[in-house]
Amino acid sequence: MGEPGTGIHQAPPSKAVARSLCHRTAVRIATMSDEAVFDALSDTVYQERRRLHQLSGRLSEEDAHQMRVIERAARAIHRDRAAMERAIDALVKGYAYEIHNRFSSRAYRLATRLVPGALTRILTAPNPGDLFGVDLDPTSRVVVHGPVDTLVDLAQTHTLVLAPTHVSNLDSPFIGYALHLAGLPPFIYGAGLNLFSNPAMAFFMSRLGAYTVDRRKKNVLYKQALKDYSVDSLSRRCHSLFFPGGTRSRSGQIEKKLKKGLLGTAIEAWQEGLESNAPNPEILVVPCTLSSSLVLEAETLIEDSLSEEGKSRHIITDDEFSEPRTVASFARKVLNLDSAMHVCFGNPLDVMGNPVDVEGRSWRHKKGQWLDRRAYVTNRMGEVVRDPQRDRVYTEHLASELVKAYHRDNVVLSTHIVSFAAWHLLRSLHPKLDSFHVVLVEEEGRKVSRSDLLVHIEHLLGAVQKRGLTMVVPSPKGKMARAEMLLNAAIERFSHYHSRCAIARVKGGKMLALDPRLILYYGNRLVGYGFEDDMPVVGENR
Repeated sequence: MGEPGTGIHQAPPSKAVARSLCHRTAVRIATMSDEAVFDALSDTVYQERRRLHQLSGRLSEEDAHQMRVIERAARAIHRDRAAMERAIDALVKGYAYEIHNRFSSRAYRLATRLVPGALTRILTAPNPGDLFGVDLDPTSRVVVHGPVDTLVDLAQTHTLVLAPTHVSNLDSPFIGYALHLAGLPPFIYGAGLNLFSNPAMAFFMSRLGAYTVDRRKKNVLYKQALKDYSVDSLSRRCHSLFFPGGTRSRSGQIEKKLKKGLLGTAIEAWQEGLESNAPNPEILVVPCTLSSSLVLEAETLIEDSLSEEGKSRHIITDDEFSEPRTVASFARKVLNLDSAMHVCFGNPLDVMGNPVDVEGRSWRHKKGQWLDRRAYVTNRMGEVVRDPQRDRVYTEHLASELVKAYHRDNVVLSTHIVSFAAWHLLRSLHPKLDSFHVVLVEEEGRKVSRSDLLVHIEHLLGAVQKRGLTMVVPSPKGKMARAEMLLNAAIERFSHYHSRCAIARVKGGKMLALDPRLILYYGNRLVGYGFEDDMPVVGENR
């Protein structure tokens, strides 16, 4: 999997991957006590029985097979250690075959080079064979920002880990297309099992670098198998994409807290490369901030964020993405907009969170000093010293720097500004209500003055500019004020898709009707900058 600089040009066969993951598991188990091995297997049996029991009455052939494997593992629990180790080996081998998909360089060339508009066709085709009925070219709709030339050069001598924000289930194909536009090699990425329910997406995702992640599986052996797969892939010089936020942002906010599991595999793979004296063992992490005027699943995501159920639910299987025709409709409408998706590649970091220069050398930002990053994980003899606690601290720092980069590289669009301003105007009209109750106000209480909203928009525009964020908003035409241009643009974009209108003109033109949930979702894109602290209060408080 991967010649230098080529990413996933040639994927290893599934048997090789399974052997590697089983070997890693065996090495780890050899250091564990009998009690720890018993606990790991018991946890897996318990978690899997629980998961499969919830599917009772609708088990697929694959689920039924997994049930048989789990029951064999359950019988091994009460036997000797050798039996438990054989059961663990069988489980891990099964997980390896489930996770790994064979990358196809032919399919990649077809999707990104030979077929103009391939992204749109992949998104909109209901079946894999129906890929030539749409004539939309996304080249001008996906806008790439950031130090692209530097990243292209670094990809030749370093393995790159792309760490994007997560907005929608459409993020992966959009990012894949942005990588192609930037001249970067293909990346592998984990895709939730539920995403493969769309036949066309499943066909291409499995061949464009996606490996399968079943988030329903909570047991320790499966989670470790995913981490081992990531380490193994990075060790093979396979450029990888992780969504460190874990799942799509339910609230619409940019991620503030990241999951460190897969992110921590970067430093582990780096140290493996140093230990084995592998050619080009260096790994760099690239933050990536995604911005979109509209989000396919916005209505479902914000409902989930506000609901009690959403607080404990990590997987949404019944959202807009589960219906191919809905995806098709959204793709056609949004890709007709100018600049539908902005992909901002940030400045690369080493695996400990330090910035690097154009040659990949680490330096300490505050002191302006160059760093020998290898010295942080090796002894005086140059030998790697493994220290999981130390590595967790480094990964924590990396996560912190990624969050800063996300907020710094955020591209602000008209729907974000107008929604943020509208939400805070609505809040000022209901000062005694918290956010949850504001979204429940009756229809009459959702109407705001157009002139008041324009004051809020103008104020927010100044604050965003002062903060130095990148804005992609329409320029004023003639004598029309920029706030009014922005409001009109947002209303026009919102009218393209959602079943509920986020902002609608009321007859007479002086008032606007708001959908509190949608403006909360889109406005949340600007949370975390302190803009809410000094928004003006206009109109009568009720």
